[in-house]
Amino acid sequence: MSRLRDVTPFGARFTLKRPIEIGRLLHLTLPMPRQLRVFDHVEDQYRIWCIVRNLKLLDPAKEKDALIEIGVAFIGKRPPRNFESDPSQRYDIAQSAGEMIWSVKNDEADPKVIELPETDQRKESRYTIPMEVLVEVFDEKGELSQKENTVTENISRHGASVFTSLLLSQGRFIKVSSEQPRTWLLAVVRDVHTGTDGISRLHLEFVGKEWPLDS
Repeated sequence: MSRLRDVTPFGARFTLKRPIEIGRLLHLTLPMPRQLRVFDHVEDQYRIWCIVRNLKLLDPAKEKDALIEIGVAFIGKRPPRNFESDPSQRYDIAQSAGEMIWSVKNDEADPKVIELPETDQRKESRYTIPMEVLVEVFDEKGELSQKENTVTENISRHGASVFTSLLLSQGRFIKVSSEQPRTWLLAVVRDVHTGTDGISRLHLEFVGKEWPLDS
């Protein structure tokens, strides 16, 4: 449950207490003003699929435990055709599909949908810096259920590789924090692999904020 911060026929903005990332598909049920609706004008509740388009980290202590604020784009009454085969897919906006609603890019099965890459796409060089960090894992309820003190193998503003003994899969959300610099970020596990030294690594992509390497 959440409260809208703003809403238009094209999308909405609201806060969440659990992590999400850009490109994820969400299904909303809301008391949408009827003059802003594209369909279901006589229904009490407006039910629509949307894509997370932007995300901002919040201070839960100041935002009634809200972790993030997200902006979503409405895409229609039904999800893309290939959603059921892999609900963890990420999507991107293609273009306006008419006057009131967005369309999504697409693959061969549905020319209106495209899956965003789940691999760790490095846009910049990573620095080999052994930085002490605390890794905390979000469970299915959005609560921090596991934690581990570890060090980074390498890091950039947008991602990092950290040594780990945790058994995590791709797509898991974690919180990464450090004392020097004093900061915390959300991250998504993009890959897990074991090196020739027998130690496992988490390859992370930061969400909603960059790591302050200049601090």
